[in-house]
Amino acid sequence: MDELKPTRANSTPLTPLSFLERTALVYGDCLSIIYNTTTYTWSETRHRCLQAASAITTIGIKRKQVVSVVAPNVPAAYELHFAVPMAGAILNNINTRLNSITISTLLHHSESKLVFVYHELCSLVLEAVSLLPSEHPHPLLILISDNDDNSPTPGEFWGSYEDLLKGGDPMFKWIAPESEWDPIVLNYTSGTTSSPKGVVHCHRGTYISALDAVMDWSVPKQAVYLWVLSMFHVNGWAFTWGMAAVGATNICLRQFDGAKIHDLIRRYQVTHLCAAPVVLNMLTDKSNTAATQILDHPVHVLTAGSPPPASVILRAEALGFVVSHGYGLTETGGVTVSCAWKPKWNGLPANERAQLRARQGVRTLAMTAVVVVDPTTNKPVSRDGKTIGEIVQRGSCIMLGYFKNPQATLNCMGDDGWFRTGDLGVMHTDGYIMIKDRSKDIIISGGENISSVEVESVLYTFPGVNEAAVVAQPHEFWGETPCAFVCFNTEVKVRPTEKEIIDFCRDRLPHYMVPKKVIFKDDLPKTATGKIKKLVLREIARALIMGPAKSSRL
Repeated sequence: MDELKPTRANSTPLTPLSFLERTALVYGDCLSIIYNTTTYTWSETRHRCLQAASAITTIGIKRKQVVSVVAPNVPAAYELHFAVPMAGAILNNINTRLNSITISTLLHHSESKLVFVYHELCSLVLEAVSLLPSEHPHPLLILISDNDDNSPTPGEFWGSYEDLLKGGDPMFKWIAPESEWDPIVLNYTSGTTSSPKGVVHCHRGTYISALDAVMDWSVPKQAVYLWVLSMFHVNGWAFTWGMAAVGATNICLRQFDGAKIHDLIRRYQVTHLCAAPVVLNMLTDKSNTAATQILDHPVHVLTAGSPPPASVILRAEALGFVVSHGYGLTETGGVTVSCAWKPKWNGLPANERAQLRARQGVRTLAMTAVVVVDPTTNKPVSRDGKTIGEIVQRGSCIMLGYFKNPQATLNCMGDDGWFRTGDLGVMHTDGYIMIKDRSKDIIISGGENISSVEVESVLYTFPGVNEAAVVAQPHEFWGETPCAFVCFNTEVKVRPTEKEIIDFCRDRLPHYMVPKKVIFKDDLPKTATGKIKKLVLREIARALIMGPAKSSRL
């Protein structure tokens, strides 16, 4: 068979843009987007994407130039996931919660030529643009407005998004990638452990990620998906394209509101949504009246971003949410490890089920291998659920690399063919992985490794605890000891004492893992993607022992 070679018929580059073409054909008259009083069908969405792509090329954007978007979950943000790459450009979603200095840094680093800006974020982006170096050409700005916003377009803007579409051709022949390895998106990491890095993914990787996402989560055709997860966060874990693949209805939610989410779930019979554990916690917080009402139909929730406490999973399931747990990074383009559920586990007690769901799980179908290895020997750790190692991955969803940062790319993807995540975990006897910590968050006390996640899981079982985080605090004798930060929900009228929290942990943990200090807070500092800023908490913990001057030098 050596004479058989690839032909033009079977070697067309893979791209998630093809999903839109098929879905517009099959589900053209079905709803694609719902946002307040605005609705579009899949046929209309395809036309709007082609118009936007056509207009983007008309105003001078060339193949492989970067186009940025600073917008919440509104229809334009969804459409631009198709329109920008259909124009041959590279999509760069920017987190709307960043400050102007950081946004300016990202615009400069990405060499963005065009920025789509939601109207409520105009001043933020204009300030960011003003901070660009004088030698850096200012990108063209286009305003995204809600349909009910009739305010004039600021003079610094080229015009509005809707005006742009009017000048576009709905019959535009979109620009296909020359190679499926061509870049399609540039996503910046949240910077929880270091300064942000630009992650580049290709058409092939996102195509596979999107199909893998809907397949692994068993998303049916024409699901009803509620956009609680921000589209700017790793392209909504690839579900921006994945929901197009199954012809789903996308319900856009501009900002998080627990009561509104519950209302939308009931009004539109939502079947699926994604939410980070901190959001899932808020959705099930009993201080929110809507969170006390049992759902009238099952709602599938995929949670990822950090290990969800078993107590939060229990609360969610009691309301009627069907919780799935996954794990991924910006560098993997979405969820690449999921807790594949086994029917035999359904008969287990609720606490045991929740503990099983809290595990990250096994590799998804798109991944070649996911292993936990000893960082020094690079050999797989024992499958005992205790031996901690680094999680490494290999597969089609892994990024091309970091933009303009070959050293950082080499550091995490060396010659051995593995992507090093920097996350520490264990592998259980059944092959399921469970994250224990980021490598920087492990607490080493008297030579013992303490998983902050494990201590946090116990703290979350204390009645009334809403948020908990554990970090290392310097100790003269032990080197480091656990320091806990705890927030209570509004139902707690009398806050427990530090001793009560410590005694509670002592009854449930080995003594060396018990927090030596408990700090009560109204809320915990978080990154723009909702992750708890442990770096800030470590500084607070250090300052209590060493003073702010010494702490700042560490």
